[in-house]
Amino acid sequence: MSGNVRRRLAGSAAIGVVGVLLASCSVNVPDPEAPKPSPSESTLSTPTITPGHDAEAVAAKDLPMTAGGTLAPGDPVTVSSRMEEVPGWSLVHSGLQGEVRYKRADGCTLAIRVSVNQGPLVVSGDDDASTRALFHYLDAGIAAETLKPVSLRWGQDNDKPQHSVEFLALDSSSGGAAAMVLARLFSAPASSVYISLACPNSGALASARAEMDSKLAVVPPS
Repeated sequence: MSGNVRRRLAGSAAIGVVGVLLASCSVNVPDPEAPKPSPSESTLSTPTITPGHDAEAVAAKDLPMTAGGTLAPGDPVTVSSRMEEVPGWSLVHSGLQGEVRYKRADGCTLAIRVSVNQGPLVVSGDDDASTRALFHYLDAGIAAETLKPVSLRWGQDNDKPQHSVEFLALDSSSGGAAAMVLARLFSAPASSVYISLACPNSGALASARAEMDSKLAVVPPS
């Protein structure tokens, strides 16, 4: 991958450093001498409406890796989070360089990032391969078999039947601390959702993950 491309993606992938470092892995660093392109955008805002796109039909079904082609090109999948409603959790910052970060009283941290302009990593029509390419970009030493499928809530309408969206996840531990990184690169809109959850120990991670599942939803383009 060229220096220009690596720098273009560096901001989008920065949130992954937390989970990868906790696993005692190295992270590829872009060449500081390479020309600096325009920074990629990151957002948690509501996407624009795409004419002719049946957003309701997409939102009304689960979105496994194989269904990524049902998304509209260009409009990113976003994230809705209400973690501050859970006792013990507080908002650290919102929208700082495209990242939303929370902290729990026991030291657990949750970071969420939605990034666009991920085209250099996209494997056309293949969200699974695209997501594995994202993890490989973060650390080429990550073995493919360590990435496990997980699901998050798809859509934020609590009054409707619940659906799920598939991600790939990497679990790691170091010195008693535990972390989980969840990611998906959506090939059609060339955008990614990257979530890092880190805690002082595995028990705290399990409870934090349950709280995250109850208050976080991945939102399809409208």
